[in-house]
Amino acid sequence: MADGMRVSGGLEPQAMASGHPDWAAEKELAPLEEGLFQVEDSSSDCSSHDKPGSSLQSFVPEGKSPFPEIFQTSQLLFYERFRAYQDYMLADCKASEVREFTAEFLEKVLEPSGWQAIWHTNVFEVLVEITDVDFSALKAVVRLAEPYACESEVNTFTLECMKELLELKEYQLPLQELWVVFDDSGVFDQTALAIEHVRFFYQFIWRSWDEEEEDEYDYFVRCVEPRLRLHYDILEDRVPSGLIVDYRNLLTQCEESYRKFLNLRSSLSNCNSDSEQENISMVEGLKLYSEIEQLKQKLKLIENPLLRYVFGYQKNSNIQAKGVRSNGQKVTHVVSSTMVSGLLRSLLRDRLCEEPFKEDTEIQFHRDPLSAINACYEGDSVIVCPGHYVVHGTFSIADSIVLEGYGLPDDIVIEKRGKGDTFVDCTGVDIKISSIKFVQHDAVEGILIIHRGKTTVENCVLQCETTGVTVRTSAEFLMKNSDLYGAKGAGLEIYPGSKCILSDNGIHHCKEGILIKDFLDEHYDIPKISMVNNVIHNNEGYGVVLVKPTIFSDLKENDQDKTEENKAVKIQTSGQADAAGRVDLEELIHCATDKMEIYESAADLSEQVEGNCEIINELVAASTQKGQIRKKRLSELGITQADDNLMSQEMFVVIVGNQFKWNGKGSFGTFLF
Repeated sequence: MADGMRVSGGLEPQAMASGHPDWAAEKELAPLEEGLFQVEDSSSDCSSHDKPGSSLQSFVPEGKSPFPEIFQTSQLLFYERFRAYQDYMLADCKASEVREFTAEFLEKVLEPSGWQAIWHTNVFEVLVEITDVDFSALKAVVRLAEPYACESEVNTFTLECMKELLELKEYQLPLQELWVVFDDSGVFDQTALAIEHVRFFYQFIWRSWDEEEEDEYDYFVRCVEPRLRLHYDILEDRVPSGLIVDYRNLLTQCEESYRKFLNLRSSLSNCNSDSEQENISMVEGLKLYSEIEQLKQKLKLIENPLLRYVFGYQKNSNIQAKGVRSNGQKVTHVVSSTMVSGLLRSLLRDRLCEEPFKEDTEIQFHRDPLSAINACYEGDSVIVCPGHYVVHGTFSIADSIVLEGYGLPDDIVIEKRGKGDTFVDCTGVDIKISSIKFVQHDAVEGILIIHRGKTTVENCVLQCETTGVTVRTSAEFLMKNSDLYGAKGAGLEIYPGSKCILSDNGIHHCKEGILIKDFLDEHYDIPKISMVNNVIHNNEGYGVVLVKPTIFSDLKENDQDKTEENKAVKIQTSGQADAAGRVDLEELIHCATDKMEIYESAADLSEQVEGNCEIINELVAASTQKGQIRKKRLSELGITQADDNLMSQEMFVVIVGNQFKWNGKGSFGTFLF
């Protein structure tokens, strides 16, 4: 598409104007007989039907080609495809009606004959002429164009072979395999665009199992829009590369499983006997069906733009630690864009020669922090001098190092530009970062990800763009006296099985403040969370969000027991802890509540105290559910637990003195999936 041009237009302009007031404000739409798509030039108020000639660009094949030019239609924008599917092609149809609606759409806009196209396959390309269109079958009736033009990877496709192939296909070809030959008269613009929309739909949107899905919601809202958005998010580098790989692998697995399921179902339908083999096939079919449903659910999580970032994906960093240098030497790396004598003297006094009798330490100088990080080995230190540093790569920290700024965070700014998955990637055993301001731009993932090991961030400023800090399973994160803001997702994501200690921080102006991910799955340990004296404010959603699934069916059986256990937990939380001398979670919560009474003397802090208590109660209730699931599954195996208290699950929660102010939806909420 040419710059400044866009595809629009309408089958029913008045109906569209009433349903979409924003679109009604645009230029008057062309009637159906003058074309489905109206192309507007940004420099003119005149629409394309007032001008002679084609409004689309042509595509010229590279190199020497026997084919004429074709219409350039593959570079349409998101909203162009969105409007075409929503308003003209699919509207509010159900999945079972997609083919019928598509046929009606094509019948209104497609020229039935008189145009040429290139029949494109993975093996060959050949020029054909369209003589008719079978709209219900989404196929065109063709004949070979004259003169004969063909390109193939093999030399076996002679004119006679191609005639035989077309005869076998009864001279009917799928419309999505045809690329319309360019015509500057403008007569075939609609035809080229309509075929492009059908081709794109069946290549990137439609799934072979869609027709069997329930038709409770219209197909466009349920499937087309989220898949279309995901496709363009991938094109525009808005999705992490690891998640793209996961999605494509899931899609391939689901297609293969569904194909096996169809073959198995077909074989069963042709078998009328109650043989043992049939019974075995039915069991296999049930297993395949269950597997397909699970794969489809995972695909939907990724296709949904909200759930995609709420759940993320299990990414394992492949960064390899270098370990200690062969000579055992530790190096101090000094980063400064310009080194002057005064700065060097200050560094020698404050950092490099603090202990006069200490063994000499090797010092290396760098102009940018990324090169210093890449040069580090186990035990090294990086001192970043005041300045504004722009980096285009990822800080991959796999060894235990110290990264510190020499001065105040606002004076030591590290800004990341260029699209990439992560900014700071941590896998080291013990990493310390302090007194630096990190600024994130054009990011796909969060500003800091701790995959494993322990990472400490102190006196830092984290200016985010996507999500903020992510603490993966089995990782440990300590943040103190720091400021985190600007995340379009959650400021802090805490995965199950991790440990997170937050003290005296500010988390604000994010989509959500802190997001605690589901830990009810039996494979995950409960996270250990400590939040003391943090100020969580001005976030669009909740200050703290707990993500968890809806109540499992096996829990419903014991709903009454669960309610009574939750009541018992709340009673102990209020101060009536068991006096058996056993230190359990309820006692820890009771202690935290006692500490919070210090703040209750101030009336304006009542909301903050309530927020702390609400978070504690919800985490306790969720952990109780996990205990029930675990107990039930063990009992089914004939295993009884000797100790059934919450501390046996190693849960530890301290939530004291945190302030929750001006969060859009409140201090605490839950997200059910």
